[in-house]
Amino acid sequence: MTAPTTAPLTGLRVLDLATLFAGPMAATLLGDFGAEVVKIEHPTKPDPSRGHGPSKDGVGLWWKMLGRNKRTMTLDLSTSGGRATLLRLAETADVVIENFRPGTLEKWDLGWPELSAVNPRLVLARVTGFGQFGPYAHRPGFGTLAEAMSGFAAITGEPDAPPTLPPFGLADSIAGLTTAYAVMTALAARGHTGEGQVVDMALIEPILAALGPQPLWFDQLGHVQPRTGNRSPNNAPRGVYRTADGTWVAVSTSAQSVAERVMHLVGRPELIDEPWFASGADRARHADVLDEAVGGWIAARTRTDVLAAFEKAEAAVAPVQDVRDVMADPQYQALDTITTVDDPELGPLRMQNVLFRLSATPGAIRWAGRPHGADTDEILTELGLTPDDVTALRAEGAL
Repeated sequence: MTAPTTAPLTGLRVLDLATLFAGPMAATLLGDFGAEVVKIEHPTKPDPSRGHGPSKDGVGLWWKMLGRNKRTMTLDLSTSGGRATLLRLAETADVVIENFRPGTLEKWDLGWPELSAVNPRLVLARVTGFGQFGPYAHRPGFGTLAEAMSGFAAITGEPDAPPTLPPFGLADSIAGLTTAYAVMTALAARGHTGEGQVVDMALIEPILAALGPQPLWFDQLGHVQPRTGNRSPNNAPRGVYRTADGTWVAVSTSAQSVAERVMHLVGRPELIDEPWFASGADRARHADVLDEAVGGWIAARTRTDVLAAFEKAEAAVAPVQDVRDVMADPQYQALDTITTVDDPELGPLRMQNVLFRLSATPGAIRWAGRPHGADTDEILTELGLTPDDVTALRAEGAL
């Protein structure tokens, strides 16, 4: 599909120097809404995300999503020609996103002083594991470490089981979303000041923000949240329950009125009159009683019947779905959440659509991730380089 000319970020130029997930995801989110994104990769060591996970016909599928709406070129920033070319590209750009260890760009004389000298309006987003300063700044950092350090793993899992890490890039995804927000905030500031600035994004911070008031609880009460499995300390019944046909459903009763409806539905209205039923925290302390009531009722019925009964009762329930269910889910289909993109390498591809819908200036997936360096010559020609210039850069190993 083709993005409309009214896409909200049309005219914004982004240089994506980052690898793996958080930085490139931020660039993808900007590209989805019309920004021109130029993905710059090393000539012989492309973004490792191209090789992550399953591939088809030798083409990495994760890259097809992460690299969508990006033009691709190669450039070795450690060479003199690569450095000079990046500075020329930076003159034309609004945003540079990078995730090298602190000091790497500076080692190549491509730090903020050099970049801002050629383009004072530039926004430089620096995504690292631990930030640009502090005792851990120069350590290698990955999302797994952020998931461990932030407190996420400590509260995830069953009470008598080890801490649990997510089986996907949770910290990177949260940081990618946050980096896109940070970039737009810096661009909004540029609209007032006329000058760019540096965004310092540490993977360990956005996931900590997503965990909510844990530091505040500890500061004021000395409270350390324990692992509680699928139960919540704030409300009950809450969790996943097995149906008669061997599937699972998730139930939430965050609202008091919903908790009361669930008790009527499962034939235990007398529990509503218990003094402890009046608050979510008190209900959580009686989760065994409530889980027995809800779980027993659900266990005697098929998932289809459970979902229909909960919907009729206006109680909150959802099926526990795997990707097969997601692809066929009628609500996702209505929203076009999983959309089809035509790809010259692999044909029609189904992937997640843009992150949200705008009524007047929607985003769009214009193309899926392109081959390594596919647009190098075109981008350099647009920059004003001659064929001889490009040949010289290749001879130097800069491309």
